[in-house]
Amino acid sequence: MALLLVALAGCQPSSVPDPAQAAAQEQKSLAARVAARLEARAAAKAAQAAPDPVAVVEDTALPVWNAPELSLAPEQLAQARKDADKALAEDRLYKDASDAIPLYLAILAQDPQNRAAQQGLDKARQRLRSLIGQRLAQTENQRVALAEAAEMTGVAVALAPDAKAEQALQQRVATARRLLALNRAGEQALRLYQLGEDGGGAQAAFREVLAADPLNSRARQGLAAVESGLIRRAEHAAGVDSDFPGAARWLDKAGTIRGEGAVTVLDARRRVEAIRRAQLDALREGGLRDLTSSQGLKPAREKLEQAIRIALPGDRTVALLRQRIDLVTHYGSFRPGQVFSDALANGGRAPQMVVVPHGAFQMGAPAEEVGSVDAERPQHYVRFDRGFAMSITEVTVADFRRFVEATNARPRATRRGHSIVYDERSGNFIRRSGVDWQSDYNGVKAAPNSPVMHVSVRDAEAYAAWLSEQTGRYYRLPSESEFEYALRAGNVGRYPWGRAAVPPENTGNFTGSLDVSPSGRHWNNAFIGYGDGFWGTAPVAMFRANAWGLHDMGGNVSEWVADCWHASYRRAPADGAAWYNPGCRQRVIRGGNWANAPEQVRAAWRQSQDSDVTSARIGFRLVRGI
Repeated sequence: MALLLVALAGCQPSSVPDPAQAAAQEQKSLAARVAARLEARAAAKAAQAAPDPVAVVEDTALPVWNAPELSLAPEQLAQARKDADKALAEDRLYKDASDAIPLYLAILAQDPQNRAAQQGLDKARQRLRSLIGQRLAQTENQRVALAEAAEMTGVAVALAPDAKAEQALQQRVATARRLLALNRAGEQALRLYQLGEDGGGAQAAFREVLAADPLNSRARQGLAAVESGLIRRAEHAAGVDSDFPGAARWLDKAGTIRGEGAVTVLDARRRVEAIRRAQLDALREGGLRDLTSSQGLKPAREKLEQAIRIALPGDRTVALLRQRIDLVTHYGSFRPGQVFSDALANGGRAPQMVVVPHGAFQMGAPAEEVGSVDAERPQHYVRFDRGFAMSITEVTVADFRRFVEATNARPRATRRGHSIVYDERSGNFIRRSGVDWQSDYNGVKAAPNSPVMHVSVRDAEAYAAWLSEQTGRYYRLPSESEFEYALRAGNVGRYPWGRAAVPPENTGNFTGSLDVSPSGRHWNNAFIGYGDGFWGTAPVAMFRANAWGLHDMGGNVSEWVADCWHASYRRAPADGAAWYNPGCRQRVIRGGNWANAPEQVRAAWRQSQDSDVTSARIGFRLVRGI
């Protein structure tokens, strides 16, 4: 026993690691580790991926226990034994000199034959083994429990280094601590996205645990997390990057974790295929829509290229889109200037359309143009790679009536109960109750072939949506650039008809000095020497069409277009698309009207209007993709 005391002298119990401190240290290095990992992954695009680093396993060496130094005089032995027995009863076994084991050892150092002290020491060893077993069985706070078990085992081994029971405990504790360290290393690797799909990392750590303990629930959960991480990578590759070969490789790796037949992997494969199908359907629909828009073939071909890249061989979506692009490219059924009208599903015909030729023009006003403003600048080049169809006239009251009656629609002025009309008595525009889309410029009932007025831009868009549904074709408001392009019809002058200061005869319904109101009024600001025979709106197509077969583009009523209002053309689209910001309130009207001053009949004139405005001076027409 004296030799034992010498061997144990001067050593202290090992301290238990602080979990909070360890977590803080792990978090501290997380950002740097993740950044480095992402950089490495971005650079490593070779076919053979490098394995992840081997997970770092913390040291699990068994702590060495040394008994606290304690010397007793012969007359202190009896009291020391009582103190030791009391400490043993209270489970105060070894931590300081007043605990049971140090006291028993000190007694035996003075009196090696003291049977009571030896029996007490044996009971303390037995209690140690029991407490170690409890710590090994503990599932919560496992790291602290195993650290305590290791400390107790160090004491037990120091007391009986050759005892089989202590040696068995030592092996159990060492194994448990090793497996815990491996699990923790695997979990840390998971946090650093080191899944170990090509070796090392979290997967290697968890597999080493399961090799020693196949039922280890923590390692099994860790492998399930590895599998989930690989599945997430597959879904990210498919859903974000449209990289379906990459997604398949990730799923193949996920299939090695718990077997290819794992329900989670099978479900993931179905989800990835659903993502593929959704993307192909979206590309098909987008491509077909592009083919009927002003955008033309280029974006449709781009979508076809994307579809080819992500589709499986023989996919019908790719075949359909390729066929439609080929048809439009090589066998387009329309020609510039062609007039047509689509049939409505509920009977009747849509408004007559004319095909506007593709081409390009300078949109806006030059700085030197008289009457121009900054909102019409900078003048910029717009190109239409594909023609489009535009309604020959403004939408009429009769056209709009079919929509209202078919859908039971209640346009804005109807709901509001009033609109802006021309008052002959005062010569001003005023708000009048009971006026809606059925009314003329002065509030009386409009003729069926009058342009529909007193409609908001949302009413016009609702009509376009209904017409699209009825015909199966895509109708919409023209973009601002489409409207000016069609209004100019190849002219480059100040006005829609060119440079002449007065409109040619029968050009359109404008403010002319020869026009007279029912009560004998004349315009204060008008085209000198021009008269069109109308004060107020005229029935559609009463005047000569422009060079592209369109009536009343520059007069009769101003018209809603699809764009939101922007104070200038800086950064405006150059491809003819509408410049639209979702949710915008301020919209654009283009083209002069029957009550506009001459400078507002200029080809570049544009004006902002609230989207809820209804007026006797605003109507609309539509375009249709071809």
